[in-house]
Amino acid sequence: MQVKSPGGKFELVDIDLPEPGAGEVRIKVHACGICHSDAFVKEGHYPGIEYPRVPGHEVVGVIDKTGEGVRKWDKGQRVGVGWHGGHCFNCSPCREGDYIMCERAKIAGISYDGGYAEYMVAPQEAIAFIPEGLKSVDAAPLLCAGITTFNALRNTDAKAGDLVAVQGIGGLGHLGLQYAQQMGFETVAISRGTDKKELAESLGADHFIDADQQDVAQALQELGGARVILATAPSSAAIESVINGLGINGQLLIVAATPDTFSVSPFALIGKRSSIKGWPSGTAKDSEATLNFSALGDIRPMIEQYPLEQANEAYERMIKNKARFRVVLTMEE
Repeated sequence: MQVKSPGGKFELVDIDLPEPGAGEVRIKVHACGICHSDAFVKEGHYPGIEYPRVPGHEVVGVIDKTGEGVRKWDKGQRVGVGWHGGHCFNCSPCREGDYIMCERAKIAGISYDGGYAEYMVAPQEAIAFIPEGLKSVDAAPLLCAGITTFNALRNTDAKAGDLVAVQGIGGLGHLGLQYAQQMGFETVAISRGTDKKELAESLGADHFIDADQQDVAQALQELGGARVILATAPSSAAIESVINGLGINGQLLIVAATPDTFSVSPFALIGKRSSIKGWPSGTAKDSEATLNFSALGDIRPMIEQYPLEQANEAYERMIKNKARFRVVLTMEE
């Protein structure tokens, strides 16, 4: 399913079977999640995209062929590709081993054709092994929504028993709650209204705060103040409203991609030594850690499945926020 120009629809096309080059593998795709970031391709908002382009960066399938110089990976292995689609190894961040910050990083489905297809080719450094305990349709969203929330939480200073709040119970937040619970945190779910209260509690929330009826910051302070607030809902106003809920040495950790600014008083940060930090996704090794932890802790995304040919309908379901909570395209295995 290909986008031929910015703003166009996904079109079903036949293209030549891609051949892996040196250091690349070809994957027969079984499942590919639809992410809000796929709008970058469909609408042309990401600089430098070449069209036509096949989107998709939550890809799970089986290696079909390997290129010259590929030794770690073999035909028949079930693997995945996430947002981080490769790195140069030579820039300053790469030389320090910080591959996610590569100055020439590739993005699957943006820098090269992604997983809205029967086959795709990706660099070997972007490949993650999929554990047997995960179905392909469940593993796919974990390669973006999963790694983003899991990797962010595990890189904080929070320890088991600390108060950790998840703002927003959607595609990212419903996974963030499960990870926070499995990591041993006292977990708070923050959402507007009470329609997701029962779901949040079933996913591991120890407390639920209705942002429509309660002052979120005050409610968090009554619980002792949050060591971490994981902001997953793309609303700058909602993010701003939780800042004063941080406890001593608390951290507002933002994974929600919103272009709008928000305000914060320096006193709110100085008085409690608190901080605000953003977090991207992670490398293929981080994806493997996410997948293994998910399999171990029985953490699964809530998904809706569509065949590849219905990518337009599936995308509209996602972009209009009607899906609960991740949409996955499936291909014949």
